[in-house]
Amino acid sequence: MSRIGKNPIAIPAGVTVEVKDSVIVVKGKLGELSQAFDKVDVKVEDGQVIVERSSDVKEERAKHGLYRSLINNMVVGVSEGFTKELELVGVGYRASNQGQKLDLALGYSHNIVLNITDEVKVETVSEKGKNPIVKLSSADKQLVGQVAAKIRSFRKPEPYKGKGIKFVGEVLRRKAGKSA
Repeated sequence: MSRIGKNPIAIPAGVTVEVKDSVIVVKGKLGELSQAFDKVDVKVEDGQVIVERSSDVKEERAKHGLYRSLINNMVVGVSEGFTKELELVGVGYRASNQGQKLDLALGYSHNIVLNITDEVKVETVSEKGKNPIVKLSSADKQLVGQVAAKIRSFRKPEPYKGKGIKFVGEVLRRKAGKSA
């Protein structure tokens, strides 16, 4: 029994949802997203999207909640959008961007230059006395998370001093150093 899959998705003002064959298309002020689906039935009625399954086969039960969550993320994405913020903790760690090109100085012998897709907007904030912050925003939740994970993978936070790239608000498990 999928409790998530049973909940209807409310469609906010300014968002249109179309179902054609086995593809759902969601359009809003921040863009257009589409998702293919199978094993479930998607209906749009009375300003709501309803995801139903035809039987209790294990695969259909699994995909019931999955597609409901994916469609909900699409509706929220095109109406409000998603943002992720990464913080660079460490002496000499810097971030700057020229358009969609992100330049990271992370203590290696060379800077890391990353070209970010046009769907994701990138912004860097560097204030004196504070750690640099990289802000990523887009309508596609999966794409924002994937780009953030790629940036974080260049220098993951280490457990002793906490140096590295971490998400803003992330709590790190710290270890004690050598005992005297």
